[in-house]
Amino acid sequence: MLLSIENLCVKYGNIQALHGITFHVNEGEIVTLIGANGAGKTTTLYSIARLPPPEAPRVISGDIIFQGQSILQTTPSDVVKNLHLALSPEGRRIFGNLTVWENLKLATYARAKEADLEKEYDYVFTLFPRLKERRNQRSESLSGGEQQMLAVGRALMTGCKTLLLDEPSMGLAPVLKYELFRKLKQLNEEGMTILLVEQNANLALHLAHRGYVLDTGTIVAAGTSAELLGNPEVKKAYLGG
Repeated sequence: MLLSIENLCVKYGNIQALHGITFHVNEGEIVTLIGANGAGKTTTLYSIARLPPPEAPRVISGDIIFQGQSILQTTPSDVVKNLHLALSPEGRRIFGNLTVWENLKLATYARAKEADLEKEYDYVFTLFPRLKERRNQRSESLSGGEQQMLAVGRALMTGCKTLLLDEPSMGLAPVLKYELFRKLKQLNEEGMTILLVEQNANLALHLAHRGYVLDTGTIVAAGTSAELLGNPEVKKAYLGG
């Protein structure tokens, strides 16, 4: 087991965001968290990545175990540098005044000197050819789909082996959603472990191996993707039928 979330509770001031959730991710899997806005999906990813929230101070109980060790006291920089775990956040959060190339280069700040970065740049540009075409273009001028590709590419340039994705399909045209998800499937087939938060439950479950349904900070359903796609309650609440 690569990642284990154990009875995780998160509070922001007087607001309880997570009510003791427990789930796990095995190495090489794609696992998805689905649920409505405000269900606690982003809070879960921020807690794993150890990123401080922009809201009120966060109080956490329970545990987050990564590769057999608790990471509750791990700094965000060490999560990226030492655990090789990276978050591609909701809303992309790229640096719009920098070029595509500069955004990717910034993600390598903590990489070891012996890392073959040129090979990794080539990999990202092969995975997302549009980024190569626009490598010297300011990223604020990219389309929404291209910006999402850049956000994923930037995460990959950290050298991550586990990728946390927060709402990657948000705001994308259907053709770009499917193109992006094909690339995520390719990444997984090449060895990347992915924890995917996605409001488009149908799309997420057709990509993932397993999934968990979050509702107001509580896991209310879990199973293989096929099981969740066939679950009448999940279908009614999240799949339009």
